[in-house]
Amino acid sequence: DNYTAGRFELDALELLEELFKTHDTLVMTGGSMFYIDALCNGMADVPSANMPLREELTRRLAQEGVASLAEELRTLDPKAYGSIDLNNGARVLRALEVCLDTGRPFSSFKPDAPKSRSFEIRKVGLCRPREALYDRINRRVVSMVDNGLIEEARSLYEYRNLTALQTVGYKEMFEYLNNPGTVSIDETVLRIQQNT
Repeated sequence: DNYTAGRFELDALELLEELFKTHDTLVMTGGSMFYIDALCNGMADVPSANMPLREELTRRLAQEGVASLAEELRTLDPKAYGSIDLNNGARVLRALEVCLDTGRPFSSFKPDAPKSRSFEIRKVGLCRPREALYDRINRRVVSMVDNGLIEEARSLYEYRNLTALQTVGYKEMFEYLNNPGTVSIDETVLRIQQNT
């Protein structure tokens, strides 16, 4: 299924409302700041995906690369161009998709202030020494491959263009499966480690 950060915001708020009936304090943990931000600050009220347009832009992204789409976004919405990660193909694609689909700049949908919440939010960031973090990441990626990441990616290959599979680990593994004999598994593991 196509699952978005906007849908996550609504699902998480519904769950929190239920949990706060029996708990005074809840802890949310996660790795993706995008989803944490969706819950804490709310998502912009942008239109849902235009799937034919998204498929066309996904094809262009694969053929032309993210720089080409980013350049088109720069002409349609300089503000979004200046504020999003231009190396993140999914974010550039989504911003461009909204511009092309609505005729409005993607940035015009962004709220001026965070949405209010009925609960207090306290954020805690955990840090560890970079060397220890890199060691954990490297071991984790090797463990993922040892525990079937290649087979898992192979079983999901036909769905590789879904947003949920445009993440670190799957992207590199799909590249490996796409180019048999050109990209080694060792190179793929190294790329996953570096990108993580």
